Amino acid sequence: MKEKLFGKTLEQLQIIIAEMGLPKFTARQITDWLYKKDITSIDEMSNLSKTARFKLSEKYLFGLQTPSAIQTSTDGTKKYLFNIDNAGAVESAFIPETKRNTLCLSTQVGCKMRCLFCMTGRQGLKSNLTAGEILNQIRSLPERHEITNLVYMGMGEPMDNLEEVMQSLEILTAEWGFGWSKRRITVSTIGIVPAIKNFLENSECHLAVSLHTPFEAERSMLMPVSHVHSINDIISEIKLHDIGRQRRISFEYIVFGGINDSPKHVKELAKILNGIKCRINLIRFHPIPKTQLPGTNEKRLQEFREALIDKGIITTIRASRGQDIDAACGLLSTKKEGGE
Repeated sequence: MKEKLFGKTLEQLQIIIAEMGLPKFTARQITDWLYKKDITSIDEMSNLSKTARFKLSEKYLFGLQTPSAIQTSTDGTKKYLFNIDNAGAVESAFIPETKRNTLCLSTQVGCKMRCLFCMTGRQGLKSNLTAGEILNQIRSLPERHEITNLVYMGMGEPMDNLEEVMQSLEILTAEWGFGWSKRRITVSTIGIVPAIKNFLENSECHLAVSLHTPFEAERSMLMPVSHVHSINDIISEIKLHDIGRQRRISFEYIVFGGINDSPKHVKELAKILNGIKCRINLIRFHPIPKTQLPGTNEKRLQEFREALIDKGIITTIRASRGQDIDAACGLLSTKKEGGE
């Protein structure tokens, strides 16, 4: 089976070019075609010699794949489904707003973390996406030129596929790649401490940590990973790093009615986050099939936000989008898997 060129770094392409006996500058020409121009085949790389294109085509494919399904919400949100070879499918969500257009990317087919509130976790982990498969969700999007922000918050746990995630970030932010600003990219995690350390030391993109409660017992119930990586371990690791003025640390907090929205939660959040320049993003919980977790009401949500602000924590409420389609992570791919 032929390998895909799309998703390879400049260094990897230089090795390929050297092995083929082609001029060194050919690698830079290829990155221009892969990441800066709207072509879909090796034959369209018109400034490469016929010999170079022939040698590349013998062993490699360009490597793009178009979406297999699209859902469009009345609010403009679009959900895209991408088939992954022999592993199922992943989703990405394009979320247009007045001043920004965000694309939410997946990093794995399924997920092994089994968070109680997440549909993707019910699939189990089927496959890690390659850097090319992650970036294909951007490159094959009809709205790719309209995207202003990227969030690695789709299917899968990015820090459980860190090598490919970091390679995708290199291609996204490199001058020879897509040339994206690091300040427009956020990578999320449920809190795999060694991977957080690696990420903070080797990337300048924003970090979002799924917290959901400041209490260990509650978090272990919601997120089994807490049995291995505790809240204290996560917070302690973040505090070891100089975050700087440009990078942002945020904590994602799905609000469940009567579970994690009390005054004691506000008090404990203020305590554990003291000393970290951060913000909390409150997220409304929209129930998924076969879950007993309740959402909260708007009055309580607003009161919870105000209480956190009173403690000096920048707190926002994320707008709910795409509620008339399968917007929650994993819903569309799970339906496809079940033959719906």
